[in-house]
Amino acid sequence: MPHPDNPYAAPTRVVPQQGAPAPQPAAPAQPAQSAQPAQPTAPDPGTGRLIAGRYRLLAKLGHGGMGTVWRAKDETVDREVAVKEPRVPDHLPERERANAFERMRREARAAARLDHPAVVNVHDVAVVDGQPWIVMELVQGRSLGAALQEGTLGPRDAARIGLEVLGALEAAHAAGILHRDVKPDNVLLGRHDRVVLTDFGIAQIEGETNLTDTGGFVGSPEYIAPERVLGQRPGPASDLWSLGVVLYAASEGVSPFRRSNTPATLQSVLNATPAPPASAQGPLAEVINGLLQKDPARRPNAARTRALLEQAANPPAPVATQVVRIPEGIKGGVRLGRKALIGLGAAVVAAAVAAYLVIADPFAGPLPDGWETHQEKSLAATLAVPADYKRGEPEETDKGHWVTYSDESGAIVIGLTLEKKAEDTGNNIAGSAAAEMYDDDGDFKQTGDYDVGMPENPKTAPDETTYQGRKSAENTVIYTTTDTQNPRPRELRIFYYKTSAGDMYKLRIGYPGKGDFTDRGREVAQTVIDNLKIDKL
Repeated sequence: MPHPDNPYAAPTRVVPQQGAPAPQPAAPAQPAQSAQPAQPTAPDPGTGRLIAGRYRLLAKLGHGGMGTVWRAKDETVDREVAVKEPRVPDHLPERERANAFERMRREARAAARLDHPAVVNVHDVAVVDGQPWIVMELVQGRSLGAALQEGTLGPRDAARIGLEVLGALEAAHAAGILHRDVKPDNVLLGRHDRVVLTDFGIAQIEGETNLTDTGGFVGSPEYIAPERVLGQRPGPASDLWSLGVVLYAASEGVSPFRRSNTPATLQSVLNATPAPPASAQGPLAEVINGLLQKDPARRPNAARTRALLEQAANPPAPVATQVVRIPEGIKGGVRLGRKALIGLGAAVVAAAVAAYLVIADPFAGPLPDGWETHQEKSLAATLAVPADYKRGEPEETDKGHWVTYSDESGAIVIGLTLEKKAEDTGNNIAGSAAAEMYDDDGDFKQTGDYDVGMPENPKTAPDETTYQGRKSAENTVIYTTTDTQNPRPRELRIFYYKTSAGDMYKLRIGYPGKGDFTDRGREVAQTVIDNLKIDKL
């Protein structure tokens, strides 16, 4: 049975192994003397019905919120099609029934205006008793949502599917259509690697009246862009946000904003910062992080999104390297004599030295150009920072349990502190990293923090994340400084981690909340958090 939110997929059939009996549905328990022979399953009501004089209903494929989809035969041209039957409860008021039927007509109009291989083709709209039956091509396959129930996708497959969905959205946006419900269940994986975006039933067509009742919205909460939650006018960037959530779920295996109920989910869409992608790296991670920017103006446009997805779907082939055998007994690094340098050649020597550096310093590979790592022995941690950042020396009385780095202007400040369990005589360290971020009133704790000029007790909503397989917490606090002469907007990106020994690590990166340094600050914050190395977990 296809997923209920994916009525277009063909049903899955279980084929018994050769020689094995076909599986039968279990019958209710009955007394032995009254056992009855199994009765054949009755066909679905409506099977065999002829719609508009040409479409013969064969079997139900599934159903969604607005209709039941049938596999049917177009007897005029002798081909199988999918026919969507209106599915509206009889008890609904006439106005709501009319709205539902109009949404189905809208779905047909929206999809029929699009000419793209990643959009389901609409063949016909047959009106029966005033109700629109939409006739579409029959896509054999299953939804991305069903596929993700079995496991995540690799970066290349996720990027390839993302490119197809992006193509469908680009075609829709060019026609003045917003989809407004991009989610895994509406992405079909068909034959021959075809990817299809379905269900334009809640699409918003430019110039048409919004059918949504006052005060409500349509769509799946965890995939709805923040601006739509706030009631602002959506645009193409809203669909791209949804694509970003789909890519995150496809590569990481979890939806970043899903919570236990709809209000909590919508709150997380507005305020939560998802954990950085772990499986997605490079261009795919960049496009996911970019599309999940809360401000639609900061999201990459379709062209930039396409460029990044193409890089992720078609990564450059690895460069062949020559293995250099280093004689046993050499310690302390790679040592090559003058004759060896000449004999091996500069390229081979460079490969050998690079290989040694990767082994000696695991941060050397993924760090951006112009970054370096600092082993903070007093903190039992290694911190990655831009090479030109200045280090703030802790005072002797602080026992060396903190360190800061900042750029020359002081606009971006990185701070790492360590609260040791052995020195916590008052049992002030909370039981978890998330709990450490706030007090009993839900206010952000600032005790022991380096001075960031933050007003007291801003409200926060920390997210529980993982670090090296163990629980951690992350948060982003947005505030205005307390400087009465020159109050400034600031952001504080936070990462907390509690070790198995009970020590609490607190990593914070503060940067301007608006202006030229904001994007750079967010980039620095993400890179610092991604490359933090704690010696003892």
